[in-house]
Amino acid sequence: MSDYTIGVVDDDLNIRGLVEAYLHKENYRTVGLGSAEEAWELWRSDPPDLWVLDIMLPGMDGYELCRRIRGEADVPIIMISAKDNEVDKILGLELGGDDYLVKPFSPRELVARVKRQLQRWYKHRGQEEAAPAATANAVDVGALRILPGERRVFLGKDELDLTFKEFDLLRAFAEHPNRAFTREELLVLVWGDDYFGSDRAVDHLIKRLRKKADGLPIEAVWGHGYRLRAGGGDEA
Repeated sequence: MSDYTIGVVDDDLNIRGLVEAYLHKENYRTVGLGSAEEAWELWRSDPPDLWVLDIMLPGMDGYELCRRIRGEADVPIIMISAKDNEVDKILGLELGGDDYLVKPFSPRELVARVKRQLQRWYKHRGQEEAAPAATANAVDVGALRILPGERRVFLGKDELDLTFKEFDLLRAFAEHPNRAFTREELLVLVWGDDYFGSDRAVDHLIKRLRKKADGLPIEAVWGHGYRLRAGGGDEA
């Protein structure tokens, strides 16, 4: 069996069983769940390596579960839905979904996207863990201190509990204080150059950062993007 476990969340037993069967053919372990509440309990006790998450669920919906998980980690999430509406897709991606499939979908296509997300995300993590010690020097911007080698961030005396994407975004800003980044540049830096979703995902990630770090001097640059303001003027 693969080293990866996939959480499959769908209240339709037939769809859930079909998805799990195709994943088993590729030697993935799966945990099938019929509600977001059950999935949240699994997340708290034994989180899987990737989620296949239906949006329309009884009780808590998939959007809310995605939002909760994203508040704590960047584990890959593939959202599935019968809704073929651009607004629903954008909302799912803005809340942190990495991919979006519309029902009915090809199980083979889903498996291909699972493979892609796992390779992309865990390769990224492996590169971070194998980074040379030379990149571990602290980055200081005002009251903000980033320790890249330890993936730790402090704002004043307080340590911030950040997900991988939040950390990568803040590190990009801190390494280039006062530089105005476009959303497209930030998407490549944080999500990779093969990300296909809305650039509004950047806005949502920055909102999350601001909630966790009150007073963080990230400001919008109208008509352009964002920058981390540090006294001393704009970077060329």
